[in-house]
Amino acid sequence: MAPNINPTLPLLLLLLLFTLHLSSVSAWKKEEFRTCNQTPFCKRARSRKPHSSSLFATDVAILDGALTANLRQPPPESPDQDQIKPLLFTLSVYQNGVVRVKIDEDPSLDPPKKRFEVPDVVLPEFESTKLWLQRFQTETVDGDSGPSSVVYVADGYEAVLRHNPFEVYVREKQGKRRVLSLNSHGLFDFEQLRVKQEGDDWEERFKGHTDVRPYGPQSISFDVSFFDADFVYGIPEHASSFALRPTRGPGVDDSEPYRLFNLDVFEYIHDSPFGLYGSIPFMLGHGKARGTSGFFWLNAAEMQIDVLGSGWDAESGILLPESGGRIDTLWMSEAGIVDTFFFIGPGPKDVVRQYTSVTGTPAMPQLFSTAYHQCRWNYRDEEDVENVDSKFDEHDIPYDVLWLDIEHTDGKRYFTWDRVLFPNPEQMQNKLAAKGRHMVTIVDPHIKRDESFHLHKEATSKGYYVKDATGKDYDGWCWPGSSSYPDMLNPEIRSWWSEKFSLKNYVGSTPWLYIWNDMNEPSVFNGPEVTMPRDALHYGGVEHRELHNAYGYYFHMATSDGLVKRGDGNDRPFVLSRAFFSGSQRYGAVWTGDNTADWDQLRVSVPMILTLGLTGMTFSGADVGGFFGNPETELLVRWYQLGAYYPFFRAHAHHDTKRREPWLFGERNTELMRDAIHTRYALLPYFYTLFREANTSGVPVMRPLWMEFPSDKATFSNDEAFMVGNSLLVQGIYTEQVKHASVYLPGGQSWYDLRTGIIYKGGMTHKLEVSEETIPAFQRAGTIIPRKDRYRRSSTQMANDPYTLVIALNSSHAAEGELYIDDGKSFEFKQGAYIHRHFVFSDGKLTSSSLVPNAGRTLFSSACVIERIIVLGHSSGPKNALIEPSNRKAEIELGPLWLRRGKSAPVLTIRRPNVPVADDWTIKIL
Repeated sequence: MAPNINPTLPLLLLLLLFTLHLSSVSAWKKEEFRTCNQTPFCKRARSRKPHSSSLFATDVAILDGALTANLRQPPPESPDQDQIKPLLFTLSVYQNGVVRVKIDEDPSLDPPKKRFEVPDVVLPEFESTKLWLQRFQTETVDGDSGPSSVVYVADGYEAVLRHNPFEVYVREKQGKRRVLSLNSHGLFDFEQLRVKQEGDDWEERFKGHTDVRPYGPQSISFDVSFFDADFVYGIPEHASSFALRPTRGPGVDDSEPYRLFNLDVFEYIHDSPFGLYGSIPFMLGHGKARGTSGFFWLNAAEMQIDVLGSGWDAESGILLPESGGRIDTLWMSEAGIVDTFFFIGPGPKDVVRQYTSVTGTPAMPQLFSTAYHQCRWNYRDEEDVENVDSKFDEHDIPYDVLWLDIEHTDGKRYFTWDRVLFPNPEQMQNKLAAKGRHMVTIVDPHIKRDESFHLHKEATSKGYYVKDATGKDYDGWCWPGSSSYPDMLNPEIRSWWSEKFSLKNYVGSTPWLYIWNDMNEPSVFNGPEVTMPRDALHYGGVEHRELHNAYGYYFHMATSDGLVKRGDGNDRPFVLSRAFFSGSQRYGAVWTGDNTADWDQLRVSVPMILTLGLTGMTFSGADVGGFFGNPETELLVRWYQLGAYYPFFRAHAHHDTKRREPWLFGERNTELMRDAIHTRYALLPYFYTLFREANTSGVPVMRPLWMEFPSDKATFSNDEAFMVGNSLLVQGIYTEQVKHASVYLPGGQSWYDLRTGIIYKGGMTHKLEVSEETIPAFQRAGTIIPRKDRYRRSSTQMANDPYTLVIALNSSHAAEGELYIDDGKSFEFKQGAYIHRHFVFSDGKLTSSSLVPNAGRTLFSSACVIERIIVLGHSSGPKNALIEPSNRKAEIELGPLWLRRGKSAPVLTIRRPNVPVADDWTIKIL
């Protein structure tokens, strides 16, 4: 976080304040950010009583395949009250159980301007899945005096528009049991745009900043209910529990709503509903009785969301049907329109698929980016880079990416190099590339206002900057000092920005260089709440308040597109972004921002990453070791052991911290951190297969236990353990010097210790001894995990290495798993150039078959073989296995579960079957 800097201060004082910001590490200052009571739209919405909305629906019809209506309210009781103009209501139904509800002002009634609808988030192809409604039925519900309109949604589901009082909900057709509803408690409010009249005072002030609000208050709020839900989840980004706690209701004292407002937060605290760097207004409800449902509000303005505790409405006199297990929420936004999506599930993976059918599935990453990344603010110069790189080799620690922070530039001018510290950037990158490694440099959105800087001159001359409320180029302070910000809402400006990443324009870059977008909330050190003023102006006259949470999304998009262009459409981009919004998963990775080196931050990283994955952003992680502060050695080791299972695995540190590369803490601790990194590299084939699953289905790599065990209530609020795919369960160690850990292993099948192969019963909690060597991790019985057990300098150098399969038998002596392989870098997989194998072990026989359509089977090949097959849970008697169709035998022996690790009980191992990974075959244990 930055200090508040008044732009009218003398330049010398500005420079002094700026220097202090650079050199200090100060704790989070709560008073620098607005509370709900300091945010008028939030305060107004929270003050409304249930059933205060008097809207009713009229003129219901089918138009363009959707159910439409006008929403009106009775005439005002006194001439002093404003008469709300009719609102336009549209309900559309899409394939696979998605309902979209939009409510907006009627353009025929001449509002002062068009309200902002967030562009380029909903996939263009989503609209083609629309079910064109032909008719609706009428029905009297809940004892109403008038009718309601009912339309088909999917087999077994209907959507209901209740006319008076206005309400929308989705229900099961049989039994009429509700799934999701909007405005069941009558809290809907829609402040319409107005023309300023003499005497109107709409200005809002906070910490010396004034927001002119030229169209007056324009907020929207409504209640949403999740029926048969035990908990609700989602709406990142917050450093809080995975299952969202109530923020209002009996027993909840002085709590803030969950805030969605992208902010640069310096040393954020854990266990807080305070908004951080990104915003995804998507919430899921889950319960044992019914399953999972989801609700998404496509709105990029500031949002505040209350989770309402049981009994919050006790005095309202409202009784909803099937109220048991219902969770009510209140959604409040400063601007925009109602553009909402109901996802009916019924399973957790169904809801994630439905959400990503709207906003897109995660991009398929390059293989190298799923490996280990080494970062620091800052590696000083080329000599420092070369030394760090060589030390990894000296200590036999693989890594794939070395990162450079802002100090590598010429005076914080992005796309440049400090030629004193980095005189030969191409040569530096090429040396890394010779070992299969890559480099990442930082490119932030603030452009230094320096007339000698070509990028600033070009942006100024083309009029490409965001404007202030008076129409001038907005001038704010960030790392370079006086800075301006490209207007990324404009597609023309995004295209211009993307061209800056070409090898010609980004002088000193190579094809091995990828990009990091930081500070793209956007961060403005002297702005209100360290961000851009809400009345700043964007393309088409859109106010910043309307799109704030999506600014970083558009910046991420333009950067990613730039790397695609750089590679002529043949090279998958890698771009890490701090700010994000719905849809960001299509453009790269994110991380949890400026965390701190303490045990609580290690613990909260798990629910933060789980929440990101559940809301589409599966390629995410936390800074291993903590960005701020100096971690004690045990904490650092435990963080590496946990971080090895994050989807995005990167160590990073502030420039004021002590150096903390893995070899600086004594040989034993180096060994422990090396072993954690080796675990990640061994499991890269499994992780890459899971990233492909996410790319095709939206199902996250790192998942909550209840995603795999949706009926097990013991998993619903567990945010210390998680699944990696459907096969691995991991639980971190979050306390220093701990000797034992209680680990709940769900399900009716057994679990095998990932390190030792020891078997544990499922459906119960185990008290386990904990050593310094590892954290609890288990393979689920009935699964097959692919590994690569030869350690190289980088993942790229492992490309042709053989595979190991680890088969964990269930009580039926069966198991199955998958392996996905492509070239690891290009887009050719989209044309079918990949290998996708399905392994099934049953009746003593392992079978490999292809999941690739016949037309694609010759587009990609691999000479890799499977050199070891480990079978956990099998008796030790067999001596041979028969391989078909080659009709040859392979030896079976008792061997180690891991080749280069400590002691474990010997396990049944098929040695050197050497079957091609790309072929169909069977191996029968004799």
